[in-house]
Amino acid sequence: MNLANKKAIAAKILKVGVNRVWFDPDRLDEIKDALTKADIRKLIKDFAIQAKPVKSISRGRARKKLEQKRKGRRKGPGSRKGKRTARLSKKRAWIQRARPQREFIKMLREKGLITKKTYRMIYAKIKGGFFRSKRHIKLYLNEHNLFVKK
Repeated sequence: MNLANKKAIAAKILKVGVNRVWFDPDRLDEIKDALTKADIRKLIKDFAIQAKPVKSISRGRARKKLEQKRKGRRKGPGSRKGKRTARLSKKRAWIQRARPQREFIKMLREKGLITKKTYRMIYAKIKGGFFRSKRHIKLYLNEHNLFVKK
């Protein structure tokens, strides 16, 4: 029993591709007897012939991946492309380094642990990119005995 012709007519009526037309396996005799477009329309109305839903690509895996990235996962060296400066600009990196250092020496000056002269000298060194971190400033101050003695 060849129903290819009926399938093609149904596809035209449903405005879908031939592969998306579905025939109810229990009512194949009725479908075989349908001769006209009107007969096919009636079968569509009775749900003997239906259009299958559109298949699409699931985003489930992509959503899971994004959730992991938000948690800070999947960011190791194997996942990176481009230079370090492509991911974090030189300017941003500089800001993230300089601001805490400046805050730190300001706090030291306010507590009276360093003099104004030392503060200005350290501030200039921070501006020049001399220090790697706050810890580096502490080491420098200890090595050069720049803390105020009480």
